[in-house]
Amino acid sequence: MRRPTRLPRRPGHRPATTLLATAVLATVGVLGACSSVTPAGTSASGGASGGTGGGAAADSYGSPAGASAVKDGGDLVVALSAEPDALDPATSRSLYSRYVFQTMCQKLYDVDQSTKIVPQLATALPTVSDGGKTVTIPVRTGITFSDGTPFDATAVKASLERELTLKTSARRSELGPIASIQAPDASTVVITLKAPFAPLTAALTDRAGMIVSPTAAQKLGTKFGSAPVCVGPFKFSNRVPQSSIEVVKDPSYYDAKNVHLDKITYRIITDASIRAANIKSGDAQVADSISTQDVASLSSTSGLTVLQSPSLGYQGLTFNIGNTNGVGETPGQIDTPEAKNPLVRQAFSMAIDRQSLNQVVFNGAYAPACSPIAPQTEYSSEAAQACPAHDPAKAKQLLQQAGVQVPFPLAMQISNNPDSLRLGQALQAMVKEGGFDLQIKPVEYSALLDLQDKGDFSLVQLGWSGRIDPDANITNFVGTGGSQNVSGFSDPSLDALLDQARQTQDAAKRQDLYGQVVTKLEQSDPIVYLYRQRNLTAVSSKVLGVQVFPDGVIRLAGAGLAR
Repeated sequence: MRRPTRLPRRPGHRPATTLLATAVLATVGVLGACSSVTPAGTSASGGASGGTGGGAAADSYGSPAGASAVKDGGDLVVALSAEPDALDPATSRSLYSRYVFQTMCQKLYDVDQSTKIVPQLATALPTVSDGGKTVTIPVRTGITFSDGTPFDATAVKASLERELTLKTSARRSELGPIASIQAPDASTVVITLKAPFAPLTAALTDRAGMIVSPTAAQKLGTKFGSAPVCVGPFKFSNRVPQSSIEVVKDPSYYDAKNVHLDKITYRIITDASIRAANIKSGDAQVADSISTQDVASLSSTSGLTVLQSPSLGYQGLTFNIGNTNGVGETPGQIDTPEAKNPLVRQAFSMAIDRQSLNQVVFNGAYAPACSPIAPQTEYSSEAAQACPAHDPAKAKQLLQQAGVQVPFPLAMQISNNPDSLRLGQALQAMVKEGGFDLQIKPVEYSALLDLQDKGDFSLVQLGWSGRIDPDANITNFVGTGGSQNVSGFSDPSLDALLDQARQTQDAAKRQDLYGQVVTKLEQSDPIVYLYRQRNLTAVSSKVLGVQVFPDGVIRLAGAGLAR
């Protein structure tokens, strides 16, 4: 596969980016209510580029707060770009719930700024034996959950078993082929696997590794997310749907002396321009997912900083190929051309000029992408980053070969925030040349998650915030029976490659296998990958200690108001 290339500029002809911008702006004029797309190299806010007008700025992750620099007490307001879904680590599917979990649900392991795995509720990295089939994890003792329930190996065993058995669990396939979990003493957890599973420790750095109170889990059952109880610097206080979530300092937390804030309020503000206005006015002190159009203005505002770093995840478009009964159920048959014929999906991928899309919609701040494997990881390769060339003429040929009408009508469900709508309009204008009549169907973010889980879509635009091990970015989404395989995609030959990659500890072998996985995915295109975001978070100088690591999660546990 060739990498996509920008259309050559001929004398008297405008470059592809300008042509696309013109087409998109014309589309915006028709839609009326939607925001315009800022052409490459300019900023809607009128400021300087700030490093994002035509390229990404230097990485900035934030730094820990010195104890003498912050004061104890005070409330922090975070402007959150979308409504988190269920506050249950077993069922949650959104990045935004991970933000909230970070303050109140600690994990067995965490990652640091360099994506190195470090212990959190575990006391050391696991010991792997029996040819990779036995994993022994030492865990903390003498600490409690926020409801007073003791934390120990028995609680860890119960929490992991809940993730494996809960019908609505999104974690089951993340944990791999677990045969049994034992707690031989208070500080030791022994996991026995049916087969070696290399990604397990990495999986425990996220929601699969969050340990919930067995008392609360038993009491609340499937409603655990209404009043979650974990071990963490803060504990759940209140939630007003579509409005806010509050967490308050937990005095029983084992490291409470290093927690400075009294309360954190996550205020749901889906419009990026309003989030930017809130942090400028001081009504919020942190704002996530800053629009690339606002970065220059915010970076040049006194008292504000924009943290930014590359994401491990991707944004893409998922086709519904066999999700007839809901995610996790046996795939069924869908009789639409886009579900039945991979030529239609390949045509759609070829109709997209990812370079121009990035320039027109995001001012060149993001990175075009054609695979789920982040290029900065050790598992990346030339094969893993291969990309189909932008070729609208070939796309039309494939549609004709598939025997479908041209233009081919296709409905795309997409989040209803302004940035997503700009992306949708750009795609709509772009794929028209390739023979597609793309219809945009805006949906509120949480409703969009439910819709994709139920299989009530033909094409849906959503992304994944990414994990350090590629298995968590691939198998759950395209492996047969994957707990987040909303496409209903199933390919036994792909499953075999993924299983081989899971079972070997040899990084070079895994790198080669994931290259083969990407090659095979591009033959079927259940997900058409578009680009990788940068984690863009605005922070007021009134608060110190805010950090954002490459996993995309805002870290506030040690933050405090400046003295």
